[in-house]
Amino acid sequence: LTHIGAKFMFVAGMFISGCVTILFGMLDKVPSGPVFISLCFLVRAMDAVGFAAAMTASFSILAKAFPNNIATVLGSLEIFTGLGLVLGPPLGGFLYQSFGYEVPFIVVGCIVLVLVPVNVCLLPKYDSTPSKESFWKLILLPKVLLLCLTIFSLSACLGFLDPTMSLFILKKFRLPAGYVGLVFLGLALSYSLSSPLLGLLSDKLPYLRKWFLVSGGLMTALCFFMLGPAPVLHIESQLWMFVLVLVLIGFSIGMSAIPVFPEILHCAYENGFEEGLSLLGLVSGLFNAMWSLGAFAGPTLGGFLNEKLGFEWASAIQGVWALLTGLATGIFYITEATRRSSSSSLQNSSGNNEERTHLMSSET
Repeated sequence: LTHIGAKFMFVAGMFISGCVTILFGMLDKVPSGPVFISLCFLVRAMDAVGFAAAMTASFSILAKAFPNNIATVLGSLEIFTGLGLVLGPPLGGFLYQSFGYEVPFIVVGCIVLVLVPVNVCLLPKYDSTPSKESFWKLILLPKVLLLCLTIFSLSACLGFLDPTMSLFILKKFRLPAGYVGLVFLGLALSYSLSSPLLGLLSDKLPYLRKWFLVSGGLMTALCFFMLGPAPVLHIESQLWMFVLVLVLIGFSIGMSAIPVFPEILHCAYENGFEEGLSLLGLVSGLFNAMWSLGAFAGPTLGGFLNEKLGFEWASAIQGVWALLTGLATGIFYITEATRRSSSSSLQNSSGNNEERTHLMSSET
């Protein structure tokens, strides 16, 4: 990012994503079989590269432009993430039903490509010098490693819902297929609406971040135990309770996800990393890498568990990810606070001893 520039990386990533999205619409012209499957993997991989470039650069640009309000800005932008999650499926379904397979991809791809020259004109160019700090030095910091596990578990929990939840809703509550998307609204809306407030609180009251991370992880775990609910609870699943739990999941994931980025930055500064776009690129790349890794592991493991054990047990097992990270984060912060308290008390006692020695020498 520091070698080619954050603006160029962002614009290039958008251009690649736009072009590849249009290519998606052409895949139905390819003969079925190994060629079709191979091209699907290739196009998806290209799209991932473009997406990673755009997301990594966008996080870095935002953190550089608003250094004192990172969580607030990221939380505000999650409104539009939620808006995309809410509007994407119904609009895509309408275009698919009305015009066929190609049109939804072509429309979305063209929208992205139109935004490329807009961003070329509007975005400022940020100059930076490459830093000597390494990616591995950052990720091997104990606190950063723990926050990476938090990102991974949250993304895995969200990804778990993609291949499993709609099947469970159709089977358990026997809703018409058109109403399944409305159930998803609870999670998307609660996440997107609560994120700005959580971001504002994280910036104005930084000491709340640790409480958000711990309570968000534990609350997410509890919600996934209640989503089925887990058979050991002996609670009958009902639609109103299912929607309520989804709303709480959206809020709890926001509690854990929003403070992570500024917490990693703060930890890097405490450990001597140089402030600048180079560090922001490292943190942004790390955040998106862990999120994407969870987005792969969640549906893969979740689909397997759902097939073997059923949705109730699968969601409970998925909640263990969040439970472990919430407990580990809480233990880490308690240990850190205890260590700092003991070190400060030692410094105070040594300072008092020096004062006594000085006073005694002056008296003699």
